[in-house]
Amino acid sequence: MFRRSLSPLALALLLGAGAACAQTQGVPLMKPSLQPKSGVPAAPEFQTITWEKLVPANWDPFKEFKGTDLATLQDGDPRATQMMKRMREVWDNAPVNPALIGQAVRIPGYVVPLEDTKDGIKEFLLVPYFGACVHSPPPPSNQIIHVLPRSAVKNLRSMDAVWITGTLKNQQTDSYMGASSWRLEAVSVTPYGDAPR
Repeated sequence: MFRRSLSPLALALLLGAGAACAQTQGVPLMKPSLQPKSGVPAAPEFQTITWEKLVPANWDPFKEFKGTDLATLQDGDPRATQMMKRMREVWDNAPVNPALIGQAVRIPGYVVPLEDTKDGIKEFLLVPYFGACVHSPPPPSNQIIHVLPRSAVKNLRSMDAVWITGTLKNQQTDSYMGASSWRLEAVSVTPYGDAPR
């Protein structure tokens, strides 16, 4: 897998971005949809969730790194390299919130294309903040969703903000853009500006 080495300053910025990501605000649950006609199986109701719901309540992504004085680390310092390697190991194997496995959800995020064809994007990662995996190192794997749309999504570009809807699975995927602990076969992918359905 492609991994970038970071200077102590970049490592500090990464840790700050992860902390900011963990402080997102809650989104209220969507109202129930219209009832289906009799004889037609009910479609699952999709619960709107926020990114912090994907993470176990007691998991601290910075636990192993507390007490480290980043100001003492210089570029090229083997301790910084070792710390970055250990951080990636912990974050690439981050635990998920077991209560969300198998749940029908709707969540907003940013697109990181994995397979882009002339017909559209067939596979992508959904990430919680702009630039993740592209302009900065990947967040913890429990903050990345590997999305497989039902059909290729046209007019979608890297870092577009979208809503995805589908059922969450806990399935580890390791791509050249980052590791993800979640997989979702998307029922829908819609621009963030559109009202979620």
